[in-house]
Amino acid sequence: MKFTPLHDRILVKRLDSEEKTAGGIIIPDTAKEKPVQGKIIAVGKGKKNDKGERAAMDVKVGDKVLFSRYGGTDVKVDGEELLIMREDDILAIIED
Repeated sequence: MKFTPLHDRILVKRLDSEEKTAGGIIIPDTAKEKPVQGKIIAVGKGKKNDKGERAAMDVKVGDKVLFSRYGGTDVKVDGEELLIMREDDILAIIED
């Protein structure tokens, strides 16, 4: 199914969190926190400003991003758990 977010919203797939701590301790599933990193799957066209012009989005499809822990809304698209959020919920773009 094709999915296009509206205005300044983006669709993000969460990246898996670490299974071990830096010291080598394995973290059980019940103790894991939701990851705050993800990959952008789809991007809206951008929000309109006061003059009615669309403001360009700062992120694009394929970007790896860091987002706020409680930002966005969980959605299920084609059986896949995704997150839809506003561009304002993105804290940083991660460059490898």
